[in-house]
Amino acid sequence: MTRIGFDNDKYVKLQSQHIRDRIDHFGGKLFLEFGGKLFDDYHASRVLPGFQPDSKVKMLLEMKDDAEIVIVVSADDIERSKRRGDLGITYQDDTLRLIDAFRGIGLFVGSVVLTHYREQTAAEKFQKRLEALGVRVYRHYVIPNYPSDVNLIVSDDGFGKNEYIETSRRLVVVTAPGPGSGKMATCLSQLYHEQKRGVKAGYAKFETFPIWNLPLKHPVNLAYEAATADLDDVNMIDPFHLEAYGETTVNYNRDVEIFPVLDAIFKKISGESPYKSPTDMGVNMCGFCIVNDEACREAAKQEIIRRYYNALVSQRRGFSDSSETAKIELLMNSLGTGPDDRPVVKAALDRAEETGGPAVALELNDGTIITGKTTSLLGASSACLLNALKYLAGIPKKELLMPPEVIEPIQHLKVEHLGNHNPRMHTDELLIALTIVAVNDPRAGLAIDQLNKLSGCEAHSSVILSSTDESLFKKLGVNITFEPVYQVKKLFHK
Repeated sequence: MTRIGFDNDKYVKLQSQHIRDRIDHFGGKLFLEFGGKLFDDYHASRVLPGFQPDSKVKMLLEMKDDAEIVIVVSADDIERSKRRGDLGITYQDDTLRLIDAFRGIGLFVGSVVLTHYREQTAAEKFQKRLEALGVRVYRHYVIPNYPSDVNLIVSDDGFGKNEYIETSRRLVVVTAPGPGSGKMATCLSQLYHEQKRGVKAGYAKFETFPIWNLPLKHPVNLAYEAATADLDDVNMIDPFHLEAYGETTVNYNRDVEIFPVLDAIFKKISGESPYKSPTDMGVNMCGFCIVNDEACREAAKQEIIRRYYNALVSQRRGFSDSSETAKIELLMNSLGTGPDDRPVVKAALDRAEETGGPAVALELNDGTIITGKTTSLLGASSACLLNALKYLAGIPKKELLMPPEVIEPIQHLKVEHLGNHNPRMHTDELLIALTIVAVNDPRAGLAIDQLNKLSGCEAHSSVILSSTDESLFKKLGVNITFEPVYQVKKLFHK
């Protein structure tokens, strides 16, 4: 059973108050660079059991009368149709999704900023699209030799060329669809313009990970390295903080490397720097809300193992090389953990060896492991899901919930009319069929009612799952991993 390791209520209150204090410190206006995901931060919820995926949004809602959102997107990313790896949508579409999501919960979206702008055709089309939808758009330009040429950056030919973003709230949250969008430069550019207008304003950074007041090699911080293995981010002791205060804190390489430049930019803009270290810039209070360190350590180790399998599959699909996998393997070794510490892995592989076909294992929140094998009617994922729902509903395993006479017409439709080569039911098809069966069989309805109990469960497949099955497990909140093996030997896999 999952142990709670994080006090979410304390976090929301403490974090919002800390940001209010930072606003007051700067005289009433703060540009807050928001790193990571504002919505659906499932990484944080996995490594800090008790952290709610929407915690950051709840924190902002505590301050919604003071806050406005500025979304930053790189014109270069628009031009090359860059996509979010987790959602599979372009940064343009994700910008629209974010606007809708913020507005849907009552947060004010002030504008969108197109950074790295140099008259890219796709960016200009996107600006027209946004403006037609009533969204204000600003352009920020490429500054030669950024960020090293401080004299040019902090001048009318640098930040001065950027369009001034009209803002009306005390807290301006600067966020983006993904990394490398130019959030920090946008904040600094605004400080330059506000200074010229005589407006007191400050800058701060909100990154959940690494957690600055946890040890450098704490599993939660190492899980962040595993999550960013493709970016070559490395946690390190903040040398500036250690020198200034004699206190050991953790930051990551990019912030430490850029700090001397930021320090010079701050001094150039306002005559002095408000910070002595990268850690000073941060406002993250997560470390003060951990209530069970051991629970968080164990959860983080499991996350690193999951990231290892994700990297193996990404490498198998040709999306990455072996360096990402090797880095995560080193992290596992440093913690004395590995795939053997993920119980569903052995269960799935043992079941696959026993049956001679693909198999899936799912560990329920009470520790019970349910398996599913491939049959003529059901894929392994569907079989495992059905077995788990029956177990949770107290329905004996031998009792049929999906009789062949229900499944066979669906298979006939798939193969004879829709042109599918695989007649077995995917997980989404199974649930739709089960819902129909529930009209006449209350047991099926009882099984459907167990779906919410799968959130947070662990699962593993002996083969790479179809996108349909993978997506459904994710929607249910199941942490699914795969062996880096395709079920069939062919070049094209859906």
